[in-house]
Amino acid sequence: MKKMSGGQAAVESLKVENVSHVFGLIGSATMEMFDALYDADTINFIGIHDERTGTHMADGFARASGKPGVVLAGQNGPGATNLVTGLAQASAAFSPVISIAGALSSGHVYRDAFQEVDQQALFTPVTKKTWTVTQTARVPEMFREAFRVAMAPRRGPVQINLPRDILAETIDFPAFQSPDTYREHSMPAAPQNVIENAAKMLRDAKAPVIVIGGGIKNSGGQADALALAEALNAPIIMAPGHGDAIPFGHPLNAGQMGPRGNLVASRLAREADVILALGTRLGFNSTFYSYDNINAGAAIIQVELEATAIGRYFPIALGIWAEVRETAKQLTKAVATLQGRAEVDAWTAQFKTDRAAYLAKRDADAASDVFPIQPSGLFKELRGVLPHDAAITMDAGTLCLQATDALNYWQPPSLFTPLDFGLVGFSHACGLGVKLACPDRPVVSMMGDGGFGMTISELSTAVQHGINTVTIVMNNQCWGAEKAYQRDFFGERYIGADVHSPPFDKVAELYGAAGFKAERIGDVGDVVKAALDANKPAVVEIAVDPKALFSFRRDSFKHRGG
Repeated sequence: MKKMSGGQAAVESLKVENVSHVFGLIGSATMEMFDALYDADTINFIGIHDERTGTHMADGFARASGKPGVVLAGQNGPGATNLVTGLAQASAAFSPVISIAGALSSGHVYRDAFQEVDQQALFTPVTKKTWTVTQTARVPEMFREAFRVAMAPRRGPVQINLPRDILAETIDFPAFQSPDTYREHSMPAAPQNVIENAAKMLRDAKAPVIVIGGGIKNSGGQADALALAEALNAPIIMAPGHGDAIPFGHPLNAGQMGPRGNLVASRLAREADVILALGTRLGFNSTFYSYDNINAGAAIIQVELEATAIGRYFPIALGIWAEVRETAKQLTKAVATLQGRAEVDAWTAQFKTDRAAYLAKRDADAASDVFPIQPSGLFKELRGVLPHDAAITMDAGTLCLQATDALNYWQPPSLFTPLDFGLVGFSHACGLGVKLACPDRPVVSMMGDGGFGMTISELSTAVQHGINTVTIVMNNQCWGAEKAYQRDFFGERYIGADVHSPPFDKVAELYGAAGFKAERIGDVGDVVKAALDANKPAVVEIAVDPKALFSFRRDSFKHRGG
């Protein structure tokens, strides 16, 4: 038995889980926990300026490392409510964020006390599970459960509310349990007869395609997916936001599919006769839930660790509830002796021709000698200058949506996006978390001017802690997606669409970061290289044509014509 406060027990629980970083904003509600962190030599505390952006840092850290990301809101009430947006984002990305917040003293609940809000109700809709600790003795139990739930398939964020009196009370605690005693040691495997059924469907296919998503990317299963694709000689297409699930340079890589993907990958999805969906929901961003984006006549084999995702949006021919990496290995073995598949070889040969032509046209059509800078020219310059080991984070908005499939991703994982939540203001903070998880990789965060304006205060965090990322601000002086809709569907009746910003390169310098600016396409390569070599946090402001707008969600405005 060891005597300690609830706050010390909370920090001891983090140490047992081998937590290396905690992102947090100090507050009076959790002073006992912060005081215990002072003595926790194995935990690096990263002080933040906003709980929302701290949650994005924990999210990026979790996605890049494969380990839980931890964020601590020191204050109940407003400190806790600021976590909600970040947790909703993490939930949409199935990111294992452990969110901790102080809570009202137990004796003050339901008395309209200072900063009182029902945090249990607040967080329940945006987390896998939320706990409010009721006894000091149960602090280790609640932390064990939180880490177990966050890391169990499908992963996701959890919330722990710690009342002030629970943190302050001192009691005797028994020895803390090792994580090995409360984590799963195996995952479901597909029965051999099911594998044989799937293998037969793939052997009989004339135009097969493999669709991969977060299941392959987050499990590090790119080698297994590629081995299966090579055995089948089948193209691989990826769900939007997971274009880094396999390396860009592989000849079977078709890029991202669907309304936000590229023409070649999207055509494959519409024409394939057998679709093997490996660790992907075939959800909104891939399909818009429409047979406009996937062949209605295709036989779908869906492999998912989350049973409720199987057949949820499209009828399937065969559903396999299993871990995707092991299933890919089983299928590779089952189809290893394929021979005499002339139709498949012709299908894939045509794909390779189309893919090469698409990439060549993408470069040829890039507006490289135009002023002001056009997105296509900017992306071509970035493809040439970004290192192959770069990790790239994206925001929402029209320019980042275009960039997602316009950049090349060579070393998985290397693309971190808001995915289905579509959050503006995510990228810079996420990049700081990614950099701490992968300190030896260059990290480049793509943002619009509006989104960067939301979260620019975390430049101070980057400078203070030496988190040397490069943030590229594509400044088109507007909320681009919304202005495009006003242009295309509302008769150019612009309201609230324009953004006024200070010179971001100068603001970066005031924070102690490096600032760069490019107003012509010929300057982009040099300034990005300089930012990558700056050896400090850097911001590159790039002036992009305000008129270069694109309406992604045209389906939302069909009722208006145009």
